[in-house]
Amino acid sequence: MSGFTWHGGRLAEAQALYGGEDWIDLSTGISPIVWPGVETVSVNWRALPEPDDLSALEEAAAAHFGVDPAFVCTLPGSEMGLRLVGRLLDLPGRWLVPSYRTHGEIFASGQPVRDGEEALDGAAALLLANPNNPDGRIIAPALLRHWLERLERTGGWLIVDEAYADVVPECSLAGEVGDSRRLILLRSFGKFFGLAGVRLGFLVGPRAIVARARRMMGEWPVSSAAIAFGRAAYRNREWMADATMLLKDRAARLDGVLRKHGLEAHGECPLFRLVEVEDGFALFDRLARAAILTRPFEENSHWLRIGLPADERALERLDRTLGHG
Repeated sequence: MSGFTWHGGRLAEAQALYGGEDWIDLSTGISPIVWPGVETVSVNWRALPEPDDLSALEEAAAAHFGVDPAFVCTLPGSEMGLRLVGRLLDLPGRWLVPSYRTHGEIFASGQPVRDGEEALDGAAALLLANPNNPDGRIIAPALLRHWLERLERTGGWLIVDEAYADVVPECSLAGEVGDSRRLILLRSFGKFFGLAGVRLGFLVGPRAIVARARRMMGEWPVSSAAIAFGRAAYRNREWMADATMLLKDRAARLDGVLRKHGLEAHGECPLFRLVEVEDGFALFDRLARAAILTRPFEENSHWLRIGLPADERALERLDRTLGHG
């Protein structure tokens, strides 16, 4: 069970353990609505990525985030960016919990905190996710701006993991990024576009931090495919707007199914819901025996995270399985 509590995925492991066919993977927060352009983008696999193409990707991503391209550094996934930031800042860390396990691994020293107010005194880096994982909590930008101002007065930094901000754009602090601000954001491509295997992300921050990150990442931080997919996808504004609305509609439908079976859904991120039950592992096991993979948590046996079903058939199957408990 420990593998399933570490992060989502591991579908092959679940199939080997439980058997069965036609699995529904609800264990991650990756969008089930896949950007359709992935089937038509042409990739030159014979040549190294061109600097101009990388610049074009950063310009497209920056336009979507609402920042100057000079504040954007391309990364092979937002998790890489988190680990990079821990080395760039060389400060003791405070990370808001509950959240990703990775957050506690990126600093050489530090401690978890339950409230951001606990981390505002002294020169330290406060790291949090907004929207958060696994509970889908969203911290109001006004409060984050207050924390940022407090940290700046003491020589600290605010680091916000905005891997899910594409689906809740109003929560982003991108408008606060600048050379005079001690603010770093991490953005993910794969979660919103349904293409986690592309391994593409971005660090957004002051130009001095971006320059250091670029030096550490080297000349070719991501593949030609990641550049081609990202550049085209971020320019597809109409699809992004439609996908955002559709994800919110599907999340509301998931809430209705969970409520029907006495499960209270927590979270404001449309890509997943957290439910609290008497025994999260027992519910995980029951769903897995019906070839539905979800995400249990070692640190809290009452939690189970359920990702967004890809279509009506998957939602109906989840409904039926929950009803035969």
